[in-house]
Amino acid sequence: MEPVREHYEVDGDNFQLAGQASSAMKRVLRSLGVPPDAIRRAAICMYEGEINMVIHASGGTIDVEFDGLGILMQLRDRGPGIENPELAMTEGWSTATDSVRDLGFGAGMGLPNMKRCSDEFSLSSEVGVGTTVIMKIVL
Repeated sequence: MEPVREHYEVDGDNFQLAGQASSAMKRVLRSLGVPPDAIRRAAICMYEGEINMVIHASGGTIDVEFDGLGILMQLRDRGPGIENPELAMTEGWSTATDSVRDLGFGAGMGLPNMKRCSDEFSLSSEVGVGTTVIMKIVL
């Protein structure tokens, strides 16, 4: 199978658009006949990543590739970077502002959920440059 590649731009600070990329990806994966559980897990990973880009960064990009064997998602933001990635992976830990929490976001579950729902997960971050998260769902 020829890999199917999708590219999405995430607008930082725009909660109204957050979730559009994960919804678009779900439609593409459904049209390709990907199993529903894999679509669900990929959508959770992508949505959490989109929300993190909106809350903590000035947006970013998401590249998705489906090759028939798995779904590869690469999320790159233009944010401040994560000073302590190990701490950021702790459930409930968040640097979200009170105003973001008032909107119902920033509970500190994004990165842990992304890791839990993916079969392969890596996070790299450089303070002042941004963060890259790579996840794979294996079929």
